[in-house]
Amino acid sequence: MQIPSRFTVAVHTLLVLCYFADTQKTTSEFIAASVNVNPVIIRKTLSCLKAAGLVSVKAGSGGARLVRDPSEVTLFDVYRAVDSVEGALFHFHEHPNPACPVGKNVHAVLDGRLEAAQAALERELQGVTLADLMRDLNQRL
Repeated sequence: MQIPSRFTVAVHTLLVLCYFADTQKTTSEFIAASVNVNPVIIRKTLSCLKAAGLVSVKAGSGGARLVRDPSEVTLFDVYRAVDSVEGALFHFHEHPNPACPVGKNVHAVLDGRLEAAQAALERELQGVTLADLMRDLNQRL
């Protein structure tokens, strides 16, 4: 299973908004050229980011901008904004065989570990901000 590309498209979009904030009108077409996707995908992404309170978007070709300081926006915020995963990251098969010694105990053995793995991922995402990514990006330029 993979986290949908909506997440990385959204992060890429936000980095474009940060990087070009003072030099370029960041329309969906402009952002789409950087991400190399159809502008409709960017418009959908911007809609999710706007609903989460991360960006503002001007109708028409007005462009988008980040409304929070990059140091206040974490990857976890983006992850949640674009519904990368609804509920549990790991989907458990529905009906393990209760007559089997493995089947009847697999949830007890595995559930807690999978929940811990998801919590670790979410903690890691909470520890990385757009400002961190911009710093990394600027070091590569």
